[in-house]
Amino acid sequence: MKLNPKNGINKLLFGMKQKDVEALYGKPSKQFNDDDANIIYVYNTEKMRLTFYEDEAFRLGYIISSNPELTLLDKKVIGKNVEAVKSELPFKTWEQEDFDSTENHFNESNWLTLQSEYGIIIRVEIGANINDKDEFDWKF
Repeated sequence: MKLNPKNGINKLLFGMKQKDVEALYGKPSKQFNDDDANIIYVYNTEKMRLTFYEDEAFRLGYIISSNPELTLLDKKVIGKNVEAVKSELPFKTWEQEDFDSTENHFNESNWLTLQSEYGIIIRVEIGANINDKDEFDWKF
């Protein structure tokens, strides 16, 4: 599974509708609405959680994955040391938040979060970017 910064993961592109995603992956393992009325799809086999934003006509705007085959710039990231991965990436500006035993390492220019526990990446979150007009930069 290839994470494409600013675009999505594999064939998933930010801006897709539910029907577009289902054409690629079929019906989700689980579907629910979050507190903001967004639609969430969970794909157990792919280890992905997809968010379709209610206020953006239910376009795909956020992806969370803990798939061990996930790659970022051709390198696997799940299960790797977070500091080693960050040092190999061309993204140099990271904000860090600590939550008990986990940390979020956030790169705003790519709307990318590497979540680590005990220094090891356990999941990756990526969101659609916002352009200079303060609108989502949809790729689909």
